[in-house]
Amino acid sequence: MRVVIADDSLLARAGLATVLAEGGVTLVGEAGDGDALLAQVEATRPDAVVVDIRMPPTCTDEGIVAATRIRERHPGVGVLVLSQAMETSYALRLINDGPVGVGYLLKERIAEAVTLVDALRRVAAGECVIDPMIVSRLLSRARSRGPLDDLTGRERDVLAAMAEGRSNQGIAAALFLSEKTVETHVSRIFSKLGLVDVPVADNRRVLAVITYLRAGNP
Repeated sequence: MRVVIADDSLLARAGLATVLAEGGVTLVGEAGDGDALLAQVEATRPDAVVVDIRMPPTCTDEGIVAATRIRERHPGVGVLVLSQAMETSYALRLINDGPVGVGYLLKERIAEAVTLVDALRRVAAGECVIDPMIVSRLLSRARSRGPLDDLTGRERDVLAAMAEGRSNQGIAAALFLSEKTVETHVSRIFSKLGLVDVPVADNRRVLAVITYLRAGNP
């Protein structure tokens, strides 16, 4: 897998490069700001990019802006955004335009190569990866009654795992359930959220996750 990394800190880029090398990933470019990242993507056509959420000139949401531009111009490139803090509004911005091939992780999660590389492979394959801590915060927030209130506790657990980007097999392992039981829960979730008539299974999962994340956003 070929990857470009973007962070205004040379030290942070060096750390990411080391982690990627340990995971057998080929680093094809580095950038210190959004414009340089776009230029690197144009020049190298990577499978995925890793971008810090805060970069020059304002050090606010440049990573999200760059991610949006990359997805518009190069929809086949997976985008993994890294953040130092839990900023749920940015996570929602990232997926609102279409949660395909994108991810949002806290930096503390990617110290080990296996975690970072797994997330990159998943976004490069078109999956959506959201940090479990972000999912947990959204779930705990108070909100008005909505479609999720019809779900049972176990169905909400399964949907939360879906929001983390887990497959049915991964959900079964995480929740100590059989895959058949997970399939049953997933089917019921789709039914209760009114997604049965959506023709493509992957799209149903994406829409269910969007429903879940938006419902947790105040």
